[in-house]
Amino acid sequence: MGQLTSIVPLILLVVVFYFLLIRPQRKRQQEAIQMQNSLTPGARVMTTTGLFATVVAVDNEDVILEVAPGIETRWVKAAIGRVVTPGDASTSESRSGEDGEEDDNESEATVERNGDQGSSTKQS
Repeated sequence: MGQLTSIVPLILLVVVFYFLLIRPQRKRQQEAIQMQNSLTPGARVMTTTGLFATVVAVDNEDVILEVAPGIETRWVKAAIGRVVTPGDASTSESRSGEDGEEDDNESEATVERNGDQGSSTKQS
């Protein structure tokens, strides 16, 4: 009976780790694989490195992304972080627009302060 009571906490610890760590991670991994396998040409995506692009073609394990008009790059499907929907783009643009106003005013003030110095001069 003494051995059983010493093993029960260990078993409970394993069960807790399974439900709190292993199971949710597997679920996220399966969702990512499903998203990567459902990529179609024309979809707007964001890579895991933060590059926004449009899917041009899908090969077996590769995806050809168009970063800018006429510029295509080849990526592994696993590098696609998420599919960007039009609603996501508009909310990120509105947030950057709010922050961008302050940045624009700040950069204009810097240009006025620097006077005739060239804009290509790097300020520190």
